[in-house]
Amino acid sequence: MTETTTTDDGDTAPLRAADVLAQRLYDAGCRHAFGMPGGEVLTLVDALTKAGITFHLAKHENSAGFMGEGVHHSDGAPAILVATLGPGALNGVNVVANAHQDRVPMVVLTGCVDAAEAATYTHQVLDHQAVFSAITKASFRLDAEAAGVIADKALRIATAERNGPVHIDVPISVADTPAGSHRPRIAPARATQAAPADLAQARGWLEEAERPLAIVGLDALTQNAGPALQAFLEHHQIPFVTTYKAKGILPENHPLCLGGAGLSPLADRHLLPLVQDADLILALGYDPIEMRPGWRNAWDCSQQRVIDIAAEDNTHYMHDATLTVVAGLTPTLRALTVGAQLADQPDTTPDRWPDGQIAKARAGLAAAFARDQAWGPAAIIDECQKALPSNTLATADSGAHRILLSQMWHCHEPRALIQSSGLCTMGCAVPMAIGRKLAQPDRPVVSFSGDAGFLMVAGELSTAAELGVAPIFVVFVDASLALIDLKQRQRKLDNAGVDFGQHDFASIGAAFGGHGIRVRDRDSLRTALAAAQKADRFTVIAAEFDREAYDGLI
Repeated sequence: MTETTTTDDGDTAPLRAADVLAQRLYDAGCRHAFGMPGGEVLTLVDALTKAGITFHLAKHENSAGFMGEGVHHSDGAPAILVATLGPGALNGVNVVANAHQDRVPMVVLTGCVDAAEAATYTHQVLDHQAVFSAITKASFRLDAEAAGVIADKALRIATAERNGPVHIDVPISVADTPAGSHRPRIAPARATQAAPADLAQARGWLEEAERPLAIVGLDALTQNAGPALQAFLEHHQIPFVTTYKAKGILPENHPLCLGGAGLSPLADRHLLPLVQDADLILALGYDPIEMRPGWRNAWDCSQQRVIDIAAEDNTHYMHDATLTVVAGLTPTLRALTVGAQLADQPDTTPDRWPDGQIAKARAGLAAAFARDQAWGPAAIIDECQKALPSNTLATADSGAHRILLSQMWHCHEPRALIQSSGLCTMGCAVPMAIGRKLAQPDRPVVSFSGDAGFLMVAGELSTAAELGVAPIFVVFVDASLALIDLKQRQRKLDNAGVDFGQHDFASIGAAFGGHGIRVRDRDSLRTALAAAQKADRFTVIAAEFDREAYDGLI
């Protein structure tokens, strides 16, 4: 039997395998797909469109994937990347690997020639599955008879903890072949419960701790654990830091919040002593893929108690734990909160951090990332935070500016600042901002890019113009790979391979149909931001400063 659909004239027609795949994606909440079509994916694009999923033409597959990720962070549905065979598919390798390391659910659809054709035809033919199997959670080759099963498997795997990309190779003839009628009926998995003995052990340690510290990671965000996390931390009065992708899971002005950790050596000078002095560390949805070498074995389980509540068992060995709980974070935190409310004796609960060390660390962080720079990257971030509304959605590219931004930019909600933290790929901020603005046109959206990262994807400004979206693109212009230049100078190495020309980024913005403004001081930036918020087209703000302005800031 084959699946059928009703035509406009009332007749029934068989659904193509591509139609079944597209319908499953629509049912999963997907409304946008991005890519560059070739002849091998025309049926697929047609099927997506017919299913109600708008296909958006990007200028490069890598950017297309990041646009899809931007939409995902707004609507929660898996991102969709469409690429034709050969060079189209390979252009998407970076963003797919990024999705794998940054835990982004993504369905990667590539066209390919039929198996019989590939036996004797070699032009642009390569084994896509061999390429993508190493950088995805799974790779499938679409089969018409099993199209529904393959689509459901792909979605289930992509959205299972930890989220990630799944690849489906779609042969040309299979896309057009009538699909089989099998429709899977599998209930979604429920969050696992922690063992009673583990909960009892954790409760005992919580009652005894004087200096507990929580490290909150991306898994807490993907599991929507914010409310349970807030109740737990507030009940036990536990200060916490977050990884950078978990910023905003609780508002960063929360009295227990110490900000982000793991990227800035300057911040870690204030945070790592707290980690080392804590008598109880709680790793809550903490995925260390975001962290730098300074956080490898940052605590000592022979001297400290460590509870690791994680989506997956610890096979990375970047840190150890005294008690590992592989279970759903929300039910585990609720059990530890409710259990404590029933069992706590308020007069015997110890004071938390009685020596005032938390307050000292918070003051030290505020002084380390002061906002009084006359002009330079810290001044740019400070003015943007002041001028833009609190509901602004921000994206950050990799580079020196991101390290500083991640400390200074305060988030009031989850995903208010998105960035590449696992793979740290350049060129992500502009397309992610385009995707976010497309999905949430009523919210202010700003991207922060270094000049090198911006140049990688400047052609996507044309996509912003064609889509009619109006993000604000702030470019940190110092004509250098500033972070690499800084490391080069710190090691007293000769200057090599980090400098490039001083380009007119404002004119680039205007050339692609937007507004462009060059700024060199706080007043002109403030004026530019006010104008950009009123504009009906995108605005490129080129903020120019000397590269040495980063010295001592990160």
